[in-house]
Amino acid sequence: MRYFDPHIHMVSRTTDDYRNMAAAGIVGVVEPAFWQGQPRTSVGTFVDYFSTLVGWERFRASQFGIRHYCTIALNPKEANDVALAEEVMRVLPRFLAKDGVVAVGEIGYDEQTEAEERFFAEQIELARRHGLPVLIHTPHRDKKRGTERSLALVKESGIDEELVLVDHLNETTLPLVLETGCWRGHSIYPDTKMSEERMVALLRQYGTEKMVVNSAADWGVSDPLKVPKTGEAMRAAGFSEADIETVLFANPVAFYAQSGRISLDELGSIRIDQRRLWEDNSVLRGQTPVIQE
Repeated sequence: MRYFDPHIHMVSRTTDDYRNMAAAGIVGVVEPAFWQGQPRTSVGTFVDYFSTLVGWERFRASQFGIRHYCTIALNPKEANDVALAEEVMRVLPRFLAKDGVVAVGEIGYDEQTEAEERFFAEQIELARRHGLPVLIHTPHRDKKRGTERSLALVKESGIDEELVLVDHLNETTLPLVLETGCWRGHSIYPDTKMSEERMVALLRQYGTEKMVVNSAADWGVSDPLKVPKTGEAMRAAGFSEADIETVLFANPVAFYAQSGRISLDELGSIRIDQRRLWEDNSVLRGQTPVIQE
């Protein structure tokens, strides 16, 4: 079984995570731009971070046989520093044109302020101009109202709902998204957000259409193997291999393929050669390189 994790923050993970993910069957990931745990204070820090997503991290993943894609955006938590946010908005277009950038995201609400709404709307428009899908972060607090506001803004913007993935859903917010044409994202976490068992229950109740599962693994307590673990839970619950592949591989790839920058054919086709360097840097520290002939 091939798996695809459509939302995972690999800059926070180790090379051991990449190795374990590959061994578990993960052949591709999407890494959304997000808050790094501490507010950034200048536009240059955003530029360096975005450059890491389209450069070094893409290379690092390839060294373990995993295709790496990313989404680029000003995240909602940092949208409230308006002067800095305006600077970031000016540099986004050059990164949205890069290879491997498959959507604008994560965008949405955090505290649901006017500033967050302003940059949420502006980035939807940016996605429309660049012909890219949109990844929406629903807030951790007051989630139902934030999801309702997000869906209202999507409708108001006029963007095709087929190009929108609404993430971090749960039992309360999923029914709201089911009333739209948007895709439905779920983050599986240890102890919080959504568990594998709760996800299986939602799939039993609502089916597999446009349903997407991710680990959202970052610098907090999280697990980069939650996608294959959800596959195990689905299998134990009696779901077919075809259903598992639909939810944990085909659906997320189909959503991001709307960018024109990802396809089923290229996934799993990387030949590992750990002799390769990225700007004179290697993932190795004196170890024998893995080379696939």
